[in-house]
Amino acid sequence: MTGNNNDTRPVWTDPDDAPEWSDEVLDRAELKDGDRVLRPATGTLTRRGRPKLETPKKQVTLRLDQDVIDKLREDGPGWQSRANDLLRKAVGV
Repeated sequence: MTGNNNDTRPVWTDPDDAPEWSDEVLDRAELKDGDRVLRPATGTLTRRGRPKLETPKKQVTLRLDQDVIDKLREDGPGWQSRANDLLRKAVGV
């Protein structure tokens, strides 16, 4: 029988094998006494993802002819940014 016999379960890691926390990480970590927060976390431990933009782009729905989309996609990834640049030039922004 031909079957996939690969074990996909995650490998268990002993918590005692975890790396030691550096002083820098400890300085940023949240300190709690039970459910009471003595000091909130700071730095990268609390900020996830990209930084907020001053002027974020807005998602809209726009119906375009298929040949226009095909032409924009010809050059590969980034076609939506290129389309945005073309529209900016067309409206004079």
